[in-house]
Amino acid sequence: MDLDIDIEDWPDGEWEPLAQRVADAAMAVAPELANARLSASVLFTGDDHVHTLNREWRGKDKPTNVLSFPMVERPELLDLGAEGPPVMLGDLALALQTCVREAEEKSVSLEDHAAHLILHGLLHLAGYDHVTSEEDADKMETLEISALAKLGVADPYGDRDL
Repeated sequence: MDLDIDIEDWPDGEWEPLAQRVADAAMAVAPELANARLSASVLFTGDDHVHTLNREWRGKDKPTNVLSFPMVERPELLDLGAEGPPVMLGDLALALQTCVREAEEKSVSLEDHAAHLILHGLLHLAGYDHVTSEEDADKMETLEISALAKLGVADPYGDRDL
């Protein structure tokens, strides 16, 4: 999977390499993402921009930490062969001020929290969900914990080790 990364309103940092490492870890735990035809965009932006996107696309008039806009249905992703034209998996947008606040509340670095949110968003783009059922939530959390462990990031849910 190829990433197109745009950084607006985030502090200086290694955000592009971080996003790529997260994508590599996501591909390791969710092999359907490891298709060379796939691409996704990751936007590092501020709360105002994410607030606008959340209001316009989801009808929620508030910022959030990460937004995922999938462009491929899960069955199509699972059936995607290695040959053919590029396929846009979807777009992610991370909101700086919300991410900073949440990282401080969780006593984790902004980098580790951003890694978790990028991973969370990529899994959403791949069709994973944590809202529909407890079983789906457990599966998504297990993938997140496993991928983050590959990056040296502690279990963000704090309730299990894989």
